[in-house]
Amino acid sequence: QVQLVESGGGLVQAGSSLRLSCTASGIRFSDYVMGWFRQAPGKEREFVALIGWSGTITDFANFVKGRFTISRDNTKNTVYLQMNSLKPEDTSVYYCAARSAGLSAEKLTYDYWGRGTQVTVSS
Repeated sequence: QVQLVESGGGLVQAGSSLRLSCTASGIRFSDYVMGWFRQAPGKEREFVALIGWSGTITDFANFVKGRFTISRDNTKNTVYLQMNSLKPEDTSVYYCAARSAGLSAEKLTYDYWGRGTQVTVSS
């Protein structure tokens, strides 16, 4: 049984930082591209960041470039999203996802999803 479990969300003030974690079980973690997505109320789920199998390849949505970083620890089956300089518009539920078929920002092509963690940024 595959599980992706996110943690680290919370309520913070604008300008603050948070680090999200996502731990996977039931998959060979190093075989999967890992992505972070987010969904605000009434909006589509959107791509935030992805990281390749060994961690050397990353990609980010334009709206987080320079503020967010993504990393992974394959020994811990965990992917991280470091979020700095948070803005109220970053308020969303953040989801991690795993993709076996290579690098892609397209959410519909991801194989497994976590249940999400809420991030709320107050102004």
